[in-house]
Amino acid sequence: MQKLQTKFKTLRQSRLALAGLLSLLLGSGIAGCVTTAPAPAGVLVEQPLTPEPMQVPYRTEIAIARLNEILQSADLTEPQRARLFYDRGVMYDSVGLSALARFDFMRALRLKPDMADAYNFIGIHHTLNGDYDSAYEAFDSALELDPDYQYVYLNRAIALQYDEKFELALRDFKQFQNIQPSDPYRALWLYLAQVQQSKETAATTLAAQFKQLDQKQWATQIAAFYLGTISEQQLLNIASSNALEPKQLAEQLCEVYFYLAKWHALQQNPTQAIEYYKKSLATNVYEFVEHRYARLEMARLRHQVVAEGAAAEDAEHVH
Repeated sequence: MQKLQTKFKTLRQSRLALAGLLSLLLGSGIAGCVTTAPAPAGVLVEQPLTPEPMQVPYRTEIAIARLNEILQSADLTEPQRARLFYDRGVMYDSVGLSALARFDFMRALRLKPDMADAYNFIGIHHTLNGDYDSAYEAFDSALELDPDYQYVYLNRAIALQYDEKFELALRDFKQFQNIQPSDPYRALWLYLAQVQQSKETAATTLAAQFKQLDQKQWATQIAAFYLGTISEQQLLNIASSNALEPKQLAEQLCEVYFYLAKWHALQQNPTQAIEYYKKSLATNVYEFVEHRYARLEMARLRHQVVAEGAAAEDAEHVH
C-alpha cells in the first residue's frame, strides 16, 4: 500500500476501497541519481522497451459479475445501492470502460448526492470530454462535501490547464504540491504547469523541491531527468530495470513514457512525443492519471502540428 499512499493515481481512496471490496467479494532497489548530461533534444535513444499490455484481472471480472448479481437481487437501502454503483463504477473505470463507469457514478449520485468520490470521478470524465464548466461544478461539489479531498485539487488543476486558465491551474497545482512536498509526481505536475509561463522559474522551483523529494520513489528519477542530471536513456533503463514484476513494469513504463512525451513536446519534438504517448497508452494502465490523459495530450499535440503546418503554408502563399 505504500505506493498508493504516495503516488496520486486518479483516486487513492477509491483504489483502497476497491481492494477491500475485491477481498470481500472473492474471499479473498531504486537506482541512484547519476550525474551525466541528458541527450540533446532530438537525439534518438535506444529502442524503448515495449511493455506487455496489462490484462483485465480475473478477480476484477468476477467482482463485477458478483456486484451485478447483488444489485439485481439484493434488498438494499438506497445508500447501500449507491455505494455498490460507485464501487462498480470504479471497477469499470479501472479497466477502461469509461461510459459504463460514468453511468454508475451518476446512478450513485442520484441515490446519494453527498458522495465526494463520485463527483471527483465525474469531474475527470467531463474534463476528458472537454466539458470544463461541468467539470468545475463536479470538482467544486466534491470540495464542498470534503474540503480535505486533496486529489480534487490535482484534477481541477488539470481541467483548468486544458481550459487555458493558467493562473487558476497553477494555484491548484501549488496547493496539491504543498500538501505532500516529498511526492515527486506533485513536483512534476507543478513543473509542467510553470514551464509554460517561465522555463527558468519552473527549473528553479523544481531544483529547490528536488532536495525534499522521497528518494525511495522511483519517479524522483523523472525529476532528475527534467533537471538534466540523468539522460533519457538512463531514465528508460531505470524504469525498465527496477520493476519486480510485470504489473510494476507496466505501471512504471506508463509513467515514464508520459513524462518523456511531455518533455519532448516542450522541446518541439512532436513526432517523438506522440510515439511516447502511444507507448504509454499501450500499457493499458487505465487508472493512472498518465494513461488517462495521454490520449487527450496526443490529440491536442496533433491538432497543434496541423495548425502550425497550415499557418506555415499560408505564410508561403502570402510571399
